[in-house]
Amino acid sequence: MSKPQIRGIVFDKDGVLFDFQRTWGGWAHRIITVLSDGDGALAQRLADALAYDMSTRHFRPESFVIAVAAHEVSGVVAAHLPGRSFDDVHEFLDTQAAATPLAPAVPLRPVLSDLRARGLRLGVATNDTESAARAQLQAVDVLDLFDIVNGSDSGYGAKPDPGMCLAFAQGAGLSPDVLVMVGDSTHDMSAGRAAGFACVAVLTGVASADDLAPHADVVLPDIAALGDWLDSH
Repeated sequence: MSKPQIRGIVFDKDGVLFDFQRTWGGWAHRIITVLSDGDGALAQRLADALAYDMSTRHFRPESFVIAVAAHEVSGVVAAHLPGRSFDDVHEFLDTQAAATPLAPAVPLRPVLSDLRARGLRLGVATNDTESAARAQLQAVDVLDLFDIVNGSDSGYGAKPDPGMCLAFAQGAGLSPDVLVMVGDSTHDMSAGRAAGFACVAVLTGVASADDLAPHADVVLPDIAALGDWLDSH
């Protein structure tokens, strides 16, 4: 029996549309520097909590930041700052994130336009907030190419739960067996698999091919390789 033709793709945002280390490595360095306010021991505790290397400005592969919802990152940071409330810390991190220079993983508009030209419906399912995702996609002039953008606060839960994937399927009017989840983490692959999607992993995040291969149908270098994969699928 032949495989059904792919009719829609859901993308994670960070590590997929945007290169994770080049975008968020600098953000982490800035927020740790500001929040520690010259206290080297506190800076190190914050870096350790985020599994972040201040010297290389890179997250380590085991960092939970790679996959969790934004409020979870705020909670961990706030736990090390007893003089500041969760809401205060969360607002600060969100403001800093909104001002972070974005590093697209590939030239996004031509790649996504090619997928649209194939008749595919496109969506985003991110554990970031929906408003942040929309603002960042608008900033790089690709928001108009997506049919549906969901974040962890959109009402469908956060990955690895499949809610955002299933919401895309319902919103697009398509069955899961003709849809693909593209991600850079095992959380993404788990969400897609639980929703009944095909799962494509890319290497523009922090996880390695060895980390991702057991959970994905295929591992690609980046989303620019999707066109060739679709042609051969």
